[in-house]
Amino acid sequence: MKNLPYEVKLTFAIFFCILILIILFIIFVIITYNRKQLIYIKEQQLKEAEYQNQLLQKELEKQKSIETERQRISHDMHDDLGAGISALKLQAEFLKQKAGNDDLQSDIDELLKTSEEMNLSMREMLWSLNSGNDTLGSFIDYAIPYADGFLKKTKIKLWSESIDIISDTPISTELRRNMFLCLKEAINNAYKHSHASSLKLSFLQEKNVFSMRISDDGDGIPEGHTEGNGLRNMKRRMQEQNGECHILKEKPGTEILFKTII
Repeated sequence: MKNLPYEVKLTFAIFFCILILIILFIIFVIITYNRKQLIYIKEQQLKEAEYQNQLLQKELEKQKSIETERQRISHDMHDDLGAGISALKLQAEFLKQKAGNDDLQSDIDELLKTSEEMNLSMREMLWSLNSGNDTLGSFIDYAIPYADGFLKKTKIKLWSESIDIISDTPISTELRRNMFLCLKEAINNAYKHSHASSLKLSFLQEKNVFSMRISDDGDGIPEGHTEGNGLRNMKRRMQEQNGECHILKEKPGTEILFKTII
């Protein structure tokens, strides 16, 4: 290299410098491209986040609108239907006092019974519409008095227990309503068919799994007995909520287990 002419050395130096410049330019282009790509990806992520946020806002507005409508229906039912049923009941009681005919009094008693059933149904609907009741504690606090009130008219004694229940655990309105309808059906079946003297209502929470168990000491389900509409409806309701319904044929008695993820 030392023996090379000056012109050759200069040529090599210029070539080396040009090569370094080309490499630096390539590195610069790659860095610039990567930066632009990174900026583009971030912009796309921001656009996607903004789009998702808009969807969330629309969903929140939709839920708020649904909740407002539920509250309006609830208030209207309470104010209009509630007042109407109360007035009907009051008029029936007044007519009963004035009626002398036994058949007429019997008819009025049926009218009073119907108005009381309508009033109870309306209260259940108001409870199911109120999103403020969408917790495990609210469901249990409503379910136990309902079962107690229903069975007080019968010879069946109610026992209840709640194990490891976290009261403020949220549950959906649909799950709460379907669980309650399953409870109603199970208690009604026990009253109609079991000839039981006692019924036990158990609630259990194991992390995110909630179980409701209804067991009686009655006759049990006969061998070969086909499922009626009530049992099928309970299973269907739980399946719709991604839950389970198991009918256990005990001797003596029957046990129904409802289980779902909350």
